[in-house]
Amino acid sequence: MAEQNDISHLTIAILGGTGDQGKGLAHRFALAGHRVLIGSRNADRAHAAAAELSGAGEVEGGENAAVAAEADLVIVAVPWDGHAATLSALAGELAGKIVVDCVNPLGFDKQGAYALAVEEGSAAQQAAALLPDSRVVAAFHHVSAVLLLDPTVATVDLDVLVLGDDREATDLVQALAARIPGVRGIYGGRLRNAHQIEALTANLISINRRYKAHAGLRITDV
Repeated sequence: MAEQNDISHLTIAILGGTGDQGKGLAHRFALAGHRVLIGSRNADRAHAAAAELSGAGEVEGGENAAVAAEADLVIVAVPWDGHAATLSALAGELAGKIVVDCVNPLGFDKQGAYALAVEEGSAAQQAAALLPDSRVVAAFHHVSAVLLLDPTVATVDLDVLVLGDDREATDLVQALAARIPGVRGIYGGRLRNAHQIEALTANLISINRRYKAHAGLRITDV
């Protein structure tokens, strides 16, 4: 496993890496020099997604369990409706690892996006409950997949709020966020406060629709 004080050597797996958010993060971390493993329930889809990003750097694809076992750090970017089942099945592979959950439990109707209630409080807290032997961190909820995937966007004007109960893990994920040019990782509190971070995504979707934008957050005076 890569040394945590030298994060440039971290191998990063992204579960749900065939979706736009996962592919966007994979693209940016590959550009930053990381080896990136894209995971999917379907290995062929993962290989195809990796091939799309091959020009960015070292990107490989594989089945979720295989990439989870091989990586130093794992980002969860699966759809909310598959969140619990995916993580339950991978508890063994994810044991001892930092697991970064960026899933937003949202519903959509004619009025737009809205936050869903989660029994554990948030997607990140659900992940922590399902992965008792992992160090779960919540981060990367508000990063526009469009901007991440756009090759003409050199820097992403954004702060990533990082939440968790393990100081070493949140510090590492803050540093990882800063590997994307223009991005800062900002500590946002303990994991119990992840609900409002996930829910805020619904507000950003509303902003983006009204203003035809790809809005993000910047924290002042930090």
